[in-house]
Amino acid sequence: MKPGTKVEFGDGLLKATILEILEGGTRKVSFTYDGIFNEILDKIGIMPLPPYIHEKLEEKGRYQTVYAKYNGSAAAPTAGLHFTPELLKKIEDKGVKIANVTLHVGIGTFRPVKEENIEEHKMHTEHFYIKQEDVNKINETKNKGGRVIAVGTTSCRVLESIADKDTGLVSEVESDTGIYIYPGYKFKCIDGLITNFHLPKSTLIMLVSALAGREFVLHAYNEAVKEKYRFFSFGDAMFIR
Repeated sequence: MKPGTKVEFGDGLLKATILEILEGGTRKVSFTYDGIFNEILDKIGIMPLPPYIHEKLEEKGRYQTVYAKYNGSAAAPTAGLHFTPELLKKIEDKGVKIANVTLHVGIGTFRPVKEENIEEHKMHTEHFYIKQEDVNKINETKNKGGRVIAVGTTSCRVLESIADKDTGLVSEVESDTGIYIYPGYKFKCIDGLITNFHLPKSTLIMLVSALAGREFVLHAYNEAVKEKYRFFSFGDAMFIR
């Protein structure tokens, strides 16, 4: 859409004018509306669903983790959709400490890598913060020789962005991260990852390959395709350790 183009959403409840074309094909727009912006979005917005789900998602809470607290993300951190309160309780009963980070997933998460040389891909930035009480849980685990398992590539990117390069310890911080993890990267904080099966040519599958090894990951994906595993946001998950 060219600058000056006008767009209407929800039978005119929300209107937008394209102001300029930004890097990567995104657009800067100006919205006009009557009422409260987030309430309008909640009313007219449609949940982004993978192609193998053919019905409209009536319960919006189904596309959200049970531990979500704050508004701001463009999508749910989908690796966490697999957890229920009952499952989290079982995990804690085993002595596992659960720490939380807040990260607002950006639209760049869904963009494919188009460059022949993956190092030339420009990574998006995402806003995050982690509180001291959660920092303490992670650092205590590291200091005792325990393992830190990230739930989702987003959580992984936060921890690797703030971890000390020598000790792997983290600090309380609020910032933006544009960290780009691909094979050859040396992980500082995390020891394992729970994540979905990601789409080809994505930065997410590169991150997974950096942790588990490219050939091993390709073997796993071949098996997933063969067994008709679900990819994408409501798909199956894997535990890499």
